[in-house]
Amino acid sequence: MSHIFPWQRVASGANLLGDDGRLAATIFEEVTALAARTGAINLGQGYPDDDGPAFMAEAARRAILEGRNQYAPGAGIPELREAVAGHQRLHYGLEPDPETEVVVSTGATEAIAAAVLAFVSPGDEVLTFEPFYDSYGATIALAGGVHRTVPLRAPDFQPDPDRVAAAVTDRTRMIILNTPHNPTGAVFGPEVLARIVELAIRHDCIIVSDEVYEHLTFGVRHVPVASLPGAWDRTLTISSAGKTFSYTGWKIGWASGPAPLVAALRTVKQFLSYSSGPAFQPAVAEALALPLESFAGLARDLETKRDLLAGGLEEAGLDVYRPAGTYFILADVAPLGLADAAELARRMPAELGVAAIPVSAFCHADGARATRSLLRFAFCKRRDVLAEASRRLAGIARMADGPVPGPRRPGDGGHP
Repeated sequence: MSHIFPWQRVASGANLLGDDGRLAATIFEEVTALAARTGAINLGQGYPDDDGPAFMAEAARRAILEGRNQYAPGAGIPELREAVAGHQRLHYGLEPDPETEVVVSTGATEAIAAAVLAFVSPGDEVLTFEPFYDSYGATIALAGGVHRTVPLRAPDFQPDPDRVAAAVTDRTRMIILNTPHNPTGAVFGPEVLARIVELAIRHDCIIVSDEVYEHLTFGVRHVPVASLPGAWDRTLTISSAGKTFSYTGWKIGWASGPAPLVAALRTVKQFLSYSSGPAFQPAVAEALALPLESFAGLARDLETKRDLLAGGLEEAGLDVYRPAGTYFILADVAPLGLADAAELARRMPAELGVAAIPVSAFCHADGARATRSLLRFAFCKRRDVLAEASRRLAGIARMADGPVPGPRRPGDGGHP
């Protein structure tokens, strides 16, 4: 069949379509299924194994019992929009109007999709940084956009300013930022952000800034790009409660920015989900009003978990890149004589009892080759789980003794 359907563009943009046009299983699905079947510790998926603050669960329970179970307003309940505005003011000195410059979404992923679909027309170029969260590629493709990337390379995973400048042209309609960055854990420095703003102004681009890990940084401070001079008028800032507060299944996100951009995003968003979890929204509003020290405590707790897993990976003989933020840590298996992290990820659940995700899953072809030996591990787990995973990972070197098959071709059941 020569006709290309929108779902095929989505699959192709997210690296899920083989050269033969067949839909391939994602490495995420494969690894999760293998972990479940073998009883492996699953450090592949980025969700905590403990719930977040108990007061949030109690607030949601109370809201359900009080009857907050019907549609919420499409823009979000007023108290959450006000809490988002207050949060931006307290933490970053930004002053969005909760009536016109904040909209609540079904997770950050919906807000990202709505932003892309609102502003990207067929043929428009959209720049992301690679590796990239797969929904970026999917929604760019769905909109008919052209996906351009700038690589992030070890050891610091900061973008090369000259490569960014070469990639942003008058054809660029949107720049999608993700800082703190999944999967590398990099936090982009102020000078990098300032260069991006300068280029966006010069070429009249919209900036979409995915900041879901904004409070989960270690030794560095997150700087929203919207807070930089000249950025506010062209920036949509997107975040959510899931990662910060460890309630990833609630799917309560938001976008803030200048009223014209928020109105456009909301116009699309209302035809995706219309509204989101009415009983969860009051609980998130309460959490966003927590004092600064509470947010710092969440980051400190996560940092100890990062260091626990990093130590185990280093003792196992891997090159480890300790992240400046997020839930994730990258490790290079090349020092052990292992070349193909994707195939290793398929073997690890059964042979080691630990699951991880290859970084190549977050890349197009060139990026996949450049990151072929990197694995991503999630450390947002209990300490006892991380300690046991570290014990099991001590045996990873022996996996180099057996043959490691070459990479699978797209469409053969693996991730392209």
